[in-house]
Amino acid sequence: MLSKDDNDFLCRVGPGTPMGSLMRQYWIPAVRSDELPEPNGRPLRVRLLGENLIAWRNTSGEVGLVANNCPHRGASLFFGRNEEEGLRCVYHGWKFDVTGRCVDMPNEPPESNFKDKVSAVAYPTTERGGIIWAYMGPRELPPPLPDLEATLVNREPKHISMLHRKCNWMQGLEGELDTVHAAFLHGGASRPEDQEPKSLSYYHYSQRAPRFAVLNTEWGTSYGAYRPAEEDSHYWRIAHMLFPFYAMQPTGPLGENAKLNAYVPIDDENLMQWECHVDMTGNDRPFRGGRGEYRLTTSDWLGRFNLLQNMDNDYLLDPEAQRTWQSFSGIPGIRQQDMAVTESMGPIYKRWQEHLGTTDVMIIRTRARLIQAAKALRDNGTTPPGVDSPEVYRIRSGEVVLPRGVDWWQASAELRERFGPIPEPSR
Repeated sequence: MLSKDDNDFLCRVGPGTPMGSLMRQYWIPAVRSDELPEPNGRPLRVRLLGENLIAWRNTSGEVGLVANNCPHRGASLFFGRNEEEGLRCVYHGWKFDVTGRCVDMPNEPPESNFKDKVSAVAYPTTERGGIIWAYMGPRELPPPLPDLEATLVNREPKHISMLHRKCNWMQGLEGELDTVHAAFLHGGASRPEDQEPKSLSYYHYSQRAPRFAVLNTEWGTSYGAYRPAEEDSHYWRIAHMLFPFYAMQPTGPLGENAKLNAYVPIDDENLMQWECHVDMTGNDRPFRGGRGEYRLTTSDWLGRFNLLQNMDNDYLLDPEAQRTWQSFSGIPGIRQQDMAVTESMGPIYKRWQEHLGTTDVMIIRTRARLIQAAKALRDNGTTPPGVDSPEVYRIRSGEVVLPRGVDWWQASAELRERFGPIPEPSR
């Protein structure tokens, strides 16, 4: 468990907080490219790391990301006119380009040079893999984007989905790193006798209590959760946490999928979950992260990517399906089940109340790694892992059967590192 102080240290991400400062060292997934489909289109409200921002695509197609409040007298730039390479505040006509520079101040006399002394808070953006990325950190020249394979490959089918979850970012990330819950929350009603003999799912459900090996890595932390397979083999689920908020979960055979999950803090009590999966085998297998239906998108700060299933309707829990073992939880949908358990903890879980067991070792290690990195940045200015090393993100996860007695990390290296050539970046 964590102390209250350590819990706050880990979870709070607003400006000036240690964990928020750590996250601002990295490029952050901010907006899906198709949310700003056309130049000079309607601006979009975006809350990121506790900051209220306005995203917009200018006449040339570049994306601006500026503070919500106009630096004149604070009117929201969401209502601004997106025209001729700038966003113009409708209150007094001040106009800003994507860098935040004031390029026109029509309420001032022609001889005034006041516009040259005023700028809006603006963050650099770039696009890759259907994602608009933002850099909110202190560097004049931002670091490189991470080599997350799922954002680099250009092949179909490619799935990019987003989901607003009403809890702290760390609750979402910990849930993804908690591979044990998959055999209960998601698959508790699955019986080994119903699985294909000697298949990965057969081994998964035949023994629901795995043992763990956990490592600190150059990208963050990694685990191998292993269960008995045959007399001479173990079934392994190998996955990773990558700084600052990415997870690669073990769905499917090791090395066959390029994937990422990002648990991006909207603020301290809300997160945006990104998922990007690409089947690299050419078999075009269906995406296993089903979503369900979204509510109508609204223009408020928390109005994007909300599911119809939510806490207000108990995530459409079906007691009869639960009672008759059609479903372990009674809640339809994988991510909806995840939402139910993590959101029911409260907006920020009081981790000093928990009782951790042996299968929580990956969560314990990841918390420590994040806290250590944030303190090193705060106290010594130490650059966090991966910021200047995009190549460390070239990794895959998944399930595999290995002979007993081998070094699991070395034995899985070829499959984990099955990373293709980096293509030319494209939107």
